[in-house]
Amino acid sequence: MDTERLAGLGLEPVLTTRELAEYLGVHVQAIYDLRAAGRGPAGIHVGREIRYRVSDILRWLERLHEPELSLAVVGGDR
Repeated sequence: MDTERLAGLGLEPVLTTRELAEYLGVHVQAIYDLRAAGRGPAGIHVGREIRYRVSDILRWLERLHEPELSLAVVGGDR
């Protein structure tokens, strides 16, 4: 796939479930399980397959991001 040509058309790259799982370092089933539980990234059905827009993946990952603990909480100042 020529991603430069697609970007010129205004099309965003998409990942397959396998590519997303590989990127995250998890099993493909983990992605399916997250989606079934309503906790996975938004997907696009293309026939029988699901594709994930990179922007949707980034938004999903941002929502999963845990805030950093302040030093006062970590140090146990009470």
